[in-house]
Formats: sequence, C-alpha cells, structure tokens
Amino acid sequence: MNKDQKTEAIEVLKERVGKYENFYITDASRLTVQDINKFRRICFHKGIKFEVVKNTLLRKAFEAHGDKYEKLFDILHGPTAVMFSESSNDPAKIIKQFRKENAKERPVLKGAYVASDVFLGDESIDALINLKSKEELIGEIIGLLQSPVKNVISALQSSGNKLAGIVKTLSEKPE
Repeated sequence: MNKDQKTEAIEVLKERVGKYENFYITDASRLTVQDINKFRRICFHKGIKFEVVKNTLLRKAFEAHGDKYEKLFDILHGPTAVMFSESSNDPAKIIKQFRKENAKERPVLKGAYVASDVFLGDESIDALINLKSKEELIGEIIGLLQSPVKNVISALQSSGNKLAGIVKTLSEKPE
C-alpha cells in the first residue's frame, strides 16, 4: 500500500467513524473464508458495514476526531475488523448468533463505541445486546406517556356511563 492509498483509506475510515455513532471493533481471525463470507453476508443483510482494517490506519482516523476515541487505542492490536452500524445492538446480536449457530468462538469483540460510550472486551457483549435503540426508547416513552391519558379517558367514559345510569334510575324512581 503506497502513501496515497493509505491517505485515501484513512479519509474513508475518518468519514465512516464520523458518520456512524455506533461501531464495533472485532477480531475475526482464524475464521475460514467460508465462515467470514457467511458473516459478511449476515452483516450486509442487516445493513452493517463490515471491513477488515489496519490498526495504524484506524488509529489515525480516530485521532483525526480529537481525543473522542482515545479509550479505544489500547485495543488496536492484532487482526482488526470494524462493524459500522446505525443500530446500537444489532452487531452484538449478530456476533452472538453467529458464534452460537456455527459453534465458533470468533468473531471476538475487542471493543465498541455506542452513542459516545465505550465498551471494552468480549464480556460486554451481553450488555450491548440488551441496549435499546433510540427508536425503541422513544416508543417506550410514548407508551408510558399515553398510558395515564388512556386511563383518565377510560375512567371518564365509564364514570359517564355510571352517572348516566344513576340519573336515569333516579328520574324513573317514583317520588
């Protein structure tokens, strides 16, 4: 790789790192070509960009964004692949599902950057799976906000029916 190619690769990585607020850094080494192609296909169908990168180029792309990604520098050694995603938890789900279905211990999660939080190590994969996406959180909040309103409306409607029944009974009652 000559200097111009490296510069171009750094620019592409810098752009992707800036564009996606969620990315996972993994080690997919020791997977067969067939397994890595299968994993790439799964990522593609979920809208996740998966690419093997050089650690030095990724570090330079991180450095271009200031000290925002400094906590990830220590995991940039050995074989590295990055999964760029719009979803905060889809990459973790894919990794876990792939390992389960294929009886593999790879890919291993080295670290993740999810909405400005850093997760380090493969042991944080379960925590990442349980993260809710922005849309899920908004849906839950809307549901919680609608619930009291529905209860009030329903109480008013049932009370109105009861009140109408009481008025009717009282009006029919002989004096």
